[in-house]
Amino acid sequence: MSAVERHPKILVVDDNTTNLKLVSDVLVFDGYDVLAAGDAESAQEVIRRDPPDLILMDIALPGMDGLTFTRLLKTENATRHIVVVALTAFAMKGDDIHAREAGCDGYITKPIDTRTIGSTVAAYLAGGAGPGAGPR
Repeated sequence: MSAVERHPKILVVDDNTTNLKLVSDVLVFDGYDVLAAGDAESAQEVIRRDPPDLILMDIALPGMDGLTFTRLLKTENATRHIVVVALTAFAMKGDDIHAREAGCDGYITKPIDTRTIGSTVAAYLAGGAGPGAGPR
């Protein structure tokens, strides 16, 4: 990689420290620059300081939930272009629809597949849906 190239920057937002570490470690191993936040308020600070290319957003966050935060991001000119992918243990029928209605560009269920999360993120960054995520 030349000096002008950079690794895509991913923000992982999850209040579960084990999940946050696992996803972050796997993405770092796959060559991504990873930022982390445990709630929406911390994520807002990270985004202001160092805007990511993609956000993996847990839906069930303390305080402002992930869908509300996504709606907020998608209404602001400075952040509406950021790809947001719901990363959640919610797997009930229709939850993926609620995520997309909130502005999420995709939906990944937990537990994550550590073998494919990097390529799934790459697919979203390239403008496509991840495996099994359906069209955007």
